[in-house]
Amino acid sequence: MERESMEFDVVIVGAGPAGLSTACKLMQLANEKDQELMVCVVEKGSEVGAHILSGAVFEPRALNELFPDWKEKGAPLNTPVTEDHIYLLSDEASAKKLPNGITPKTMHNDGNYIVSMGNVSRWLADQAEQLGVEVFPGFAASDVIYNEDGSVGGVLTGDMGVGEDGEPKDGYMPGMELRAKYTVFAEGCRGHLGKELISHFKLDEDSSPQHYAIGFKEIWDIDPAKHQPGLVVHSAGWPLDDATGGSYLYHAEDNQVFVGLIVDLNYDNPYLSPFDEFQRLKHHPVFKQYLEGGKRVSYGARAIAKGGFNSLPKMTFPGGLLVGCDAGTLNFAKIKGNHTAMKSGMLAAESIFEAITENAEAPVKELTSFTDKFKSSWLYDELFRSRNFGPAIHKLGNFWGGAFNTLEQNVFNGNMFFTMKDEHKDYAQLKEAKDAQEISYPKPDGVLSFDKLSSVFLSNTNHEEDQPCHLKLKDPSIPIQVNLPKFAEPAQRYCPAGVYEVIEEEGEKRFQINAQNCVHCKTCDIKDPSQNIKWVVPEGAGGPNYPNM
Repeated sequence: MERESMEFDVVIVGAGPAGLSTACKLMQLANEKDQELMVCVVEKGSEVGAHILSGAVFEPRALNELFPDWKEKGAPLNTPVTEDHIYLLSDEASAKKLPNGITPKTMHNDGNYIVSMGNVSRWLADQAEQLGVEVFPGFAASDVIYNEDGSVGGVLTGDMGVGEDGEPKDGYMPGMELRAKYTVFAEGCRGHLGKELISHFKLDEDSSPQHYAIGFKEIWDIDPAKHQPGLVVHSAGWPLDDATGGSYLYHAEDNQVFVGLIVDLNYDNPYLSPFDEFQRLKHHPVFKQYLEGGKRVSYGARAIAKGGFNSLPKMTFPGGLLVGCDAGTLNFAKIKGNHTAMKSGMLAAESIFEAITENAEAPVKELTSFTDKFKSSWLYDELFRSRNFGPAIHKLGNFWGGAFNTLEQNVFNGNMFFTMKDEHKDYAQLKEAKDAQEISYPKPDGVLSFDKLSSVFLSNTNHEEDQPCHLKLKDPSIPIQVNLPKFAEPAQRYCPAGVYEVIEEEGEKRFQINAQNCVHCKTCDIKDPSQNIKWVVPEGAGGPNYPNM
C-alpha cells in the first residue's frame, strides 16, 4: 500500500514527560545555535495528558534544568509538600506511624510538589509548541520502520477506520510514514514498540528481567475541613498479605486528594485481585478519615516499571533511543519516575543534537555518546544508589526489606559494597491454583469501595467499537485449556478494568475479551502466566481520557 510520508529530523513517540522533555531540549539547543530542526511528537491519547497517570509527588530537579523559570511560565506545580506521614498497617484497623528517622530518606519529600502529571504534560506540550515542535495527539505509532541497513527509520501510524473484520470502513484513512534521522521511543511503561525494539536488538541481554507493579489512582473531592494541602501519606503492609507494595494519599489543591495502591506484579497467588485490594485499603481508618463524606471523581490504573538500575536495557540502537519508562528509568526507592524520565529525554536530546549538527548529511547511526552522558549524569548516580531497593523488598518482604533499605539509604547513602538482584520474571511467580488459598473479597459498599465497571466509567475510557481487538491472543485456546485449570484464569482478577471474563454457555466455558473497557495499563501483557496476551495499540485516540491524573 502506498502511504503518505513525512520527513523529520527527529520523531518522538509519546507525549509524556520523557518525550516532551526530549522535544523541548532539542528545540532549545537548536534555537541557541540558530539551527533549523524539524521535530514531531506523536501521542496515542485523544489529547496530551489523556493517558498520563501518576501519583504524583514530583521532584523538580530536571524541570529546574529544563526551564529554570518554570514558575514565571506558569507550570502547574501549585502544592508544595508540607508533611510526610509514613504508616505500617498491621491489619484492617490498626497502624503504626513511623518516625522519619527509621524510614529510607528516599521517601522524604522536602522541596517536592503534589501535582497532576497530566496537567504538567499539557504544560510541557505548550512549551514544546512555542519552541517549534509539532505535536500530534490522536495518532498511535503502530509499527517501527526499519531501513534497508537494519537501522530504525521512523514509525508508521495506525490505520483509522478499520472494521473488526479487518476490512476498511467508510472514512478509512491509512496510516502515515513518519520518517526521521532519529526516532525516540517514550511510550511509558511496557511500550509495545519499545518491547519490540528490546527484543529485536537484544537490548536486555545483559540486564536482569524488568520488574513491574500495577498502580491504582483515584481522585476524591473531600470535606474542606479534612483537607491539608501538601500532606503526603504513605503506607506499607495491610491489605497486601499476599504481595508486596504500598499505598499513598496525597492532599492536592482544590480540596482534592489522590489515593492509590501499588501492587508488585511478582505476587504468587492467582486468586489475588489488585483492584479489590485497593478497594479494601480505603476502609482502613488511616484513609477512611479523609475519604468519608467525600466523592470519588476519577479512577485509573497503570503498570509501573520498577526494576530500576539492574533491569535497564541498553537504551541506544541504530537510528534511535529508548527513554523514560519505556527503558525503565523510574527510581522505585523514591516511587518517582517523572524527573528521571525527563532527564533521560534531555540527555537523549543533547546526543541527537550533537550528532545532527556535527554531520548533517550522514549523522552517526547509533548514539553511543548518550551512554557516556548517561553514565556521567546524576540520573545514573541516583539509579545506582537505589539499585538494591526492589530486590530487597522482593527477597525479604515489606518489613525486613524496608529495614534493609533504611540502613542502606540512611547509613550507607546507597553505596553498599554489594548488589542484590532479582532474576525471576514476574509472570513466572504464580502458583498453581491447587496450591493457593482462595481470597474472598468484601462486596463494595458504593461509598468508599466500588466495582470495576463503575470505576472504568470514571476513567472516560472509550474505543471505537467496530475495530480490530488490540488485545491479541497468540493461541486462543490457552485461556480455557491451560490458564483456567492451572491458574483459575487470573486475567479475570489482575485486569483492573473487567476486560477479561470466563463465560459459561450451555455447559461450555469461553474466554471473553471486553476490549472496550481497556484502560491501557498493560498488566495483561506482563502478568499472563502463559505470556499469551500481546497488547498492541488500538485506533488512535482510543482508551482512557484522564482529565487531571
